[in-house]
Amino acid sequence: MNKRKETRRVKPPKSKTSIEQEIIDALADFTDALEKGEVQKRLTCRQIRLDLKPSEYPPALVEKTRKLLGLSQPLFARCLGISAKTVRAWEQGVNTPHPMACRFMDEIRRNPDYWQQRLREASVPQAKF
Repeated sequence: MNKRKETRRVKPPKSKTSIEQEIIDALADFTDALEKGEVQKRLTCRQIRLDLKPSEYPPALVEKTRKLLGLSQPLFARCLGISAKTVRAWEQGVNTPHPMACRFMDEIRRNPDYWQQRLREASVPQAKF
């Protein structure tokens, strides 16, 4: 039987490790640290705490926030993804805004110019008949 001898080319090692190898090595190091319970000892760990508790929105502040954008109740409602009836109820003190709506209004109050620009970008001219 005639056997052919296989020859393999061995690539010479690169002087620098590839990015793929660096990622694999880093993940292996992370796995090892996890298994040994040494993550905080061996790796840089940062904890970021965010203070994102929504503000309370009494009726006057809801109205003031809406007016920051120069919007009517129906348009403000559309911006928030709710009904105009809900905005009216907030501004009349019948209901209070949901915490998610309060967070959104916090962001509006934080940077009203940004939201005014976003609304201008989103506006579509209406055809006149």
